[in-house]
Amino acid sequence: MANLRDIRNRIESIKNTQQITRAMKMVAAAKLRKAQNRIIETRPYASKMKEVVARLVKNSGDQNVLMRKPEKTENILFIVVSSDRGLCGAFNNNLFKKVQAHIEENFSAYQKSGDLSLVTLGKKATKHFGKRNYKLRDQDPNFYDDLEFSKVSEIMKEIVADFKAGEIDAVYLAYNEFKSVIAQNRIIEPVLPIDPSKLIGEESETDDSIDYIYEPGVESILDDLLPLHLNMQLWKAVLESNAAEQGARMTAMDNATENAKELERDLQLEYNQARQSAITTEISEIVSGAQALEEA
Repeated sequence: MANLRDIRNRIESIKNTQQITRAMKMVAAAKLRKAQNRIIETRPYASKMKEVVARLVKNSGDQNVLMRKPEKTENILFIVVSSDRGLCGAFNNNLFKKVQAHIEENFSAYQKSGDLSLVTLGKKATKHFGKRNYKLRDQDPNFYDDLEFSKVSEIMKEIVADFKAGEIDAVYLAYNEFKSVIAQNRIIEPVLPIDPSKLIGEESETDDSIDYIYEPGVESILDDLLPLHLNMQLWKAVLESNAAEQGARMTAMDNATENAKELERDLQLEYNQARQSAITTEISEIVSGAQALEEA
């Protein structure tokens, strides 16, 4: 009977776990809808900003400081956007593996010499890379507690200032792009210096029949718009990562709930078999006792 009691306790425990995972799935679904709305609102603005900057770059005579490649690349910076919380499957680990593989393949010498540093946004990235042989230039382990554009702007403002001062020669951004509830794209893209050829490639797809007049001038407008373009690039990456995280958590909790149901069914079958065996044993003992009394 002790075995039956243990099985019953396990079944109750699994039922409680199902309630938790089901509730977490519902919470993730609600957060995902909110995150998707923010992405939908941001994408058109970011796209139009990129288009305007591309047109300005094409008509610019002088090269802006944010587009100039240094003569020698000595310091590399990676901005890694992760989540603050777990229970979202391999969402974070897959990104970390890609970042580490990319660094090992392209910048292993910089890492060994200490010329490669990271800015980690999210508790999971801070914890992961902080325990390994990586130099953390800056970290925000509770980044999503107050997710605002102004917060992202301050981070990018400091990075741009360090780039202009020559303390950083190249900046890369790593994050999970939201594709669907069950899939994310792991992205590693260069941020600084800004590549004019990529921007002009974006602009070439737009209408060239309109001849714009710029006031006070292309260079002056670029001085203001390029930092804003970088802010939007990081902000969009953060929103993409947030939506992808909620989708991954929703999927993980749904799988956990289904696995718990399957385990409950197996345990219920085991419980029924054990109970039937116990009942059969008791009946056998009663019959044997009755026969013994009759013979006596």
